[in-house]
Amino acid sequence: MPIYEYRCNDCSRRSSLFIRSIGTALVPACTHCGSGDLARLMSTFSRSRSAQDVHNSGSSSAPYDDPRNIGRNVESHFEKQGMELPGELRERIDAARDGESPKSLQD
Repeated sequence: MPIYEYRCNDCSRRSSLFIRSIGTALVPACTHCGSGDLARLMSTFSRSRSAQDVHNSGSSSAPYDDPRNIGRNVESHFEKQGMELPGELRERIDAARDGESPKSLQD
């Protein structure tokens, strides 16, 4: 059951068309303006990854419920700005990586 994506050449909006079977004849029309003048787009796809895969990849897009990922994101933002992490922040990130909860680091 594929989903095909098109960009309308008249209104420039994107339409997604769900097809029940690959063998179904398709006469696409824009879901916004009804035009039949559409250009087919490359559809995106995804792959399932376990939480461990995400952590091992070092991705900053990993879920925020894990303190290690929050630290990666903060480090990434400081690096993009060409700034060094303040010492106290570096200590907190390192402690979180060692499994210490940020709440226990407060006063």
